[in-house]
Amino acid sequence: MTLNRRHFLTLGGGAALAAGLAPWLTPRSASAAKAAASYPYTLTDEQWRARLTPAQYQVLRRDGTERPYSSPLNDEHRNGTFSCAGCEQHLFSSNTKFDSHTGWPSFWQPLPNAVGETRDTGFGMVRTAVHCANCGGHLGHVFDDGPRPTGLRYCMNGVAMTFTAQG
Repeated sequence: MTLNRRHFLTLGGGAALAAGLAPWLTPRSASAAKAAASYPYTLTDEQWRARLTPAQYQVLRRDGTERPYSSPLNDEHRNGTFSCAGCEQHLFSSNTKFDSHTGWPSFWQPLPNAVGETRDTGFGMVRTAVHCANCGGHLGHVFDDGPRPTGLRYCMNGVAMTFTAQG
């Protein structure tokens, strides 16, 4: 193929556009901030892969997002505790769970010192990513459109958590 001016401009323009959009199209830029942090519970990547299901690994270790309405925890209404599927850290009480009609388990407040937050600018949006304070596993995002008393909506991936009923 000979490279004429039209091909050169088309290819060059496409490459420049891709390079300019790359930072906005990365899956989750919160990963870099999390990677720099250290957590009390750590495993090698190989150990995480052995410990977690493929879906759990994708969300917890690769900052993925499950499909809405795909987790049974979205419809979990018993009294109990929601914990990190990666390290078993207690994260949320069922007393703070509410139906946000988003398809993901939602809470208005985490347990004390259970989660951390990082700025997430992936996909051209600015959001606040939520991770387990013990292992750094990605849990979801927090938004300021929740109910009283906090006004917050911790929108969590159900696959990133387990549930233990009280009693």
